[in-house]
Amino acid sequence: MEAIILAGGFGTRLREMVPDLPKPMAPIAGRPFLEILLQSLSHKGFTRVILSLGFMATKISDYFGDRFAGMDLAYVVEDTPLGTGGAVRLGLSICEESHVFTFNGDTFLDLEVGEIERLWQNNGHPIIVGRQVSDTARYGRLLTQDNYVAGFTEKGVGGPGLINAGCYVFDRRQLDCFRLNEMFSLESEFLSNLVVQTEVDVFVTEGLFIDIGIPSDYTLAQTLLADL
Repeated sequence: MEAIILAGGFGTRLREMVPDLPKPMAPIAGRPFLEILLQSLSHKGFTRVILSLGFMATKISDYFGDRFAGMDLAYVVEDTPLGTGGAVRLGLSICEESHVFTFNGDTFLDLEVGEIERLWQNNGHPIIVGRQVSDTARYGRLLTQDNYVAGFTEKGVGGPGLINAGCYVFDRRQLDCFRLNEMFSLESEFLSNLVVQTEVDVFVTEGLFIDIGIPSDYTLAQTLLADL
């Protein structure tokens, strides 16, 4: 299996705590967060990972090289910020498999990869991974109907609910309608249209989920991920 990790953001909200590193390299119990994420993917059977980089790209590529934890690593680097969509499109351009899992480089998700792979093999639909959380205000909500994604709500709606966990499975040609190195948002400019044009499966994960993008959750991750 093959994966793309989006690891090119500026990490503005975390900059005060890790001023000299890209956010995915922020130390968690003495190890870069991205190292923990990559080792998790290796344990789950991935054999190739494409890292889509931007800010401080060489601090990531120099650290990991072209092979890590038994997986081949490849890199794409955006010259100017491309947004989440442009970064995924860049990664897809060098994919080798028919489909690819996409992860955020600042989010740990203990994903049920085997079940999602079977869902893809059975249906061949794009997949969005959802996660139940106690408060959706920070993320926005994922709307579903009959095991399909029906839409999204904006951030700010509080209370328990289902969120988009930032993990997807796409055909490697999924974003060919966008030009390479074109800046766009995966969420608002692609997914919001995709879900009204075709069937997009939802998979609700029950695995451990933590986004280290804000200082409070970064601090929590120091203990939550220490034993991984």
